[in-house]
Amino acid sequence: MATYLLLHGAGSDAWYWHLVAPELEARGHEVIAPDLPSDDDSAGLAEYTDVAVDAIGGRTVDVLVAQSMAGFTAPLVCERVPVGRMILVAAMVPAPGESPGAWWANTGWEEARAEQAARDGRSGTDFDVMYDFFHDVPPAVTAEAMARGERAQSGTPFEKPWPLAAWPAVPTRFLLCRDDHFFPAELMRRVVRERLGITPDEIDSGHLPALAHPKELADRLA
Repeated sequence: MATYLLLHGAGSDAWYWHLVAPELEARGHEVIAPDLPSDDDSAGLAEYTDVAVDAIGGRTVDVLVAQSMAGFTAPLVCERVPVGRMILVAAMVPAPGESPGAWWANTGWEEARAEQAARDGRSGTDFDVMYDFFHDVPPAVTAEAMARGERAQSGTPFEKPWPLAAWPAVPTRFLLCRDDHFFPAELMRRVVRERLGITPDEIDSGHLPALAHPKELADRLA
């Protein structure tokens, strides 16, 4: 049995993992999936890390899984508690001294988004929740997500620089989503190569594989 810590992305909560957690538990694993303080204007990356560490409660984390913005928090958790392995899923990969707010321009995200939109025949890059996030999520799951409503995301954690001088000495894998409209695949292949020095694993999914393809994602995580 392994203990998994699952960290959700921005504007979200632990519900994001509600289809993956039972899949991992059915395989005999323990799952910890805390609600990070996304809507708290007093909470930055340090407070996100505190919440994750408190949820662990002294247990050893065998696998830490970070989705999207949680790529900034996961390495900070690794500095505080023993972690056997880190898996980034369609995640932001920070550079030392870079704030989450600066990540977009530093990586060329806007240009990559424009290129993706052109390939898809879209005229602009304005955010569209169905195109960017839910284009491959089953209708019933999408309807449930829409009924729950979007959780507010404070801008506070985007302001301060990521405090680590280097990536933690924890074995790290990256699971790239080939059909991701929000973090286009070519962009993330480059970012992962440049910042982590590894070749990502890949899955056929959009930006939200835990909602779109939970069994396949659990298979890969396990």
